[in-house]
Amino acid sequence: MRRGALPCTWPAARAMRRSWWSWCSTATPRWMSLTTRERLPSITLSRVTIPRCCRCAEMIISMDSSQIHSKDPRYGASPLHWAKNAEMTRMLLKRGCDVNGTSSAGNTALHVAVMRNRFDCAMVLLTHGANADARGEHGNTPLHLAMSKDNVEMIKALIVFGAEVDTRNDFGETPTLLASKISKLVTRKAILTLLRTVGAEYCFPHIHGVPMEQGSAAPRHPFSLERAQPPPISLNNLELQDLMHISRARKPAFILGSMRDEKRSHDHLLCLDGGGVKGLVIIQLLIAIEKASGVATKDLFDWVAGTSTGGILALAILHSKSMAYMRGVYFRMKDEVFRGSRPYESGPLEEFLKREFGEHTKMTDVKKPKVMLTGTLSDRQPAELHLFRNYDAPETVREPRFNQNVNLRPPTQPSDQLVWRAARSSGAAPTYFRPNGRFLDGGLLANNPTLDAMTEIHEYNQDLIRKGQANKVKKLSIVVSLGTGRSPQVPVTCVDVFRPSNPWELAKTVFGAKELGKMVVDCCTDPDGRAVDRARAWCEMVGIQYFRLNPQLGTDIMLDEVSDTVLVNALWETEVYIYEHREEFQKLIQLLLSP
Repeated sequence: MRRGALPCTWPAARAMRRSWWSWCSTATPRWMSLTTRERLPSITLSRVTIPRCCRCAEMIISMDSSQIHSKDPRYGASPLHWAKNAEMTRMLLKRGCDVNGTSSAGNTALHVAVMRNRFDCAMVLLTHGANADARGEHGNTPLHLAMSKDNVEMIKALIVFGAEVDTRNDFGETPTLLASKISKLVTRKAILTLLRTVGAEYCFPHIHGVPMEQGSAAPRHPFSLERAQPPPISLNNLELQDLMHISRARKPAFILGSMRDEKRSHDHLLCLDGGGVKGLVIIQLLIAIEKASGVATKDLFDWVAGTSTGGILALAILHSKSMAYMRGVYFRMKDEVFRGSRPYESGPLEEFLKREFGEHTKMTDVKKPKVMLTGTLSDRQPAELHLFRNYDAPETVREPRFNQNVNLRPPTQPSDQLVWRAARSSGAAPTYFRPNGRFLDGGLLANNPTLDAMTEIHEYNQDLIRKGQANKVKKLSIVVSLGTGRSPQVPVTCVDVFRPSNPWELAKTVFGAKELGKMVVDCCTDPDGRAVDRARAWCEMVGIQYFRLNPQLGTDIMLDEVSDTVLVNALWETEVYIYEHREEFQKLIQLLLSP
C-alpha cells in the first residue's frame, strides 16, 4: 500500500504497519493529531527496530488510550489486525485490544495472522482466547485460509485449539476440500494425511437440487461406534474420491443427559501425573472429556489427585477454571517461568500461582470435589510423602513407621494451608526450582499418584466407619488416570561405572555415570510401566473400572520446553490419540454419566 493512502485518524493502527516505522525517524508525523504531536517526545532514530516499534506504540496508547480501539477507515481493522510480530500482539492484548474484534470484511486478527503466515502472532492470539473457528469473509474460518498457505504447523495449531475440520464456508467448501484443490503438490499429501488422522471428512460443495446427505456424510455422534471405516487412500492419486472418509470425531457432543444434579451412588477418582509443561497433554485430554460429556470436569469426579503440574491442574479444577483457559495460561506461563538457566527463579512461578489462585486463598475454602496434591517432605531421612488436602486428614490406626524421638515440625493443617504454597510445594522439581521450604516435588515419590490416592480414599472411608458414619461411605467405581505423554524408548549402550585405567576407560566411565544417573531419575519418577500395571491390577481385583489415558509422543519433551512448535506437535499427537481411542472414550463417558 502506498504511503499516505490511509487517513490520519488512527496512529496506533498505523504504527503496526511497518517494522521500520519511518514515521518516527526524524520528524513528528503530520497525520498525528495536534494534541498527540505536542505530547509525543521527539525521536531521532535513523532506523527503529521491532522492539522499538512496540515501545513507540505503547507510548502512543499510554498518551491516548482510545487509540487501542481505533479502526482504520479503509479496512475497519483494529491495531491488532496490523500487528506483525508476537511482541506487538502481546502488548496490544495486554492493553485491552479485543482478541476477537472483526474488520469491515468480518475477519478477526487471527484470520489476518493466518493469511500472512505469521505463526508466532497466531499462537499469541490463540493462547489469549481467539476463536479458532470464527467465520470471516465468505464464511471462511482461519483453517480454511490456512489450507492455501501450506503451513502444516499452523494447521496443527488451529485444530488443537478447537478449529473444526469439516466446517463449510459460504461456498459449501470444507478445509479438507480446499486442501485438495489449493495446496501445493509438495505439501498436499502431508496436509491431507494430517487431516485424516483426526477424522476429517471430505465434503463436496452442496449442489442445488441434491439433498445434503447425498452431497456429504451425515453428522454423527463424536464418539460413535457405528462409523464407517475409511477406504484405502492412495497418496499417489490425489483425486477427490481418495480424500479422507472418516466420520467426525471432534464435534460438540450429543450427551446422554447429565447426571451432575443427581447424587451418584459411587465415587469417581481422577489422577493427574506430573510432567512440567507437558501438563498441556492432560489439559487436551480433559477438554476432550468435557466436550464429549457436556459436563465440567469438576462435576464428573468426586476426588482429584495431582502431582506437580497435575497438582496445579487439580487446583484449577477445584476452583472451576476451564481447561481451555488453562491451556492458554500454560502457553503464556512457560515464557514467564522458564527464563535463563536452571534452576529457574521461583518468583515468576509463585507470582503466576498467586495470580491464578489468590494470595490468601486457603485449601479448605472450596470443599468439592475433594482434592489431594503430593509433596515430598525432605527435612527427614528417609523422606516422606505428604498430601496437601482440602479436607481433614483421616486418622489412621497403623503403627508409626519410625520412632518419634526426632523433633519434626508437623505439616500445616488444611484450613491454614495456602493454595498457592501447596501448588508451589508439589511442583518444586529438583534442578528446575529451588525447594519450597522443606518440600520437594511430589514426583520424587508419586509422579503417578493413583495408588496413593486410592490408599487415601480407603483410609478416609475406614475413618468414617470407625467414627460411626458408615452411611457416608461411598465405594469407588471409576478411576481415570491421565498422563503427560510417553516418551519414546531409546537404546542405552553403557551404564557401567568403574575405576578407569586409561583415558578411553575414563571417557566410558563418565558416559556410563551420566546414563546411570539419568536412568535412576527416570526410574524414580516413571509414571508408567509397573505403576500403571499395579493400579490396574488393584482396580480389577476390587471391581473398579480403570482407565489410563496417556498418548505416545514422537520425541522426548523436556519439563521446561518453551518452543510453541514442539508443544503444538505434542498436542497434535494427543488429538490423534483421542481419535484412535474413541471407543475407549465412548465407554468412559457413558460410565461417568451413569448414576
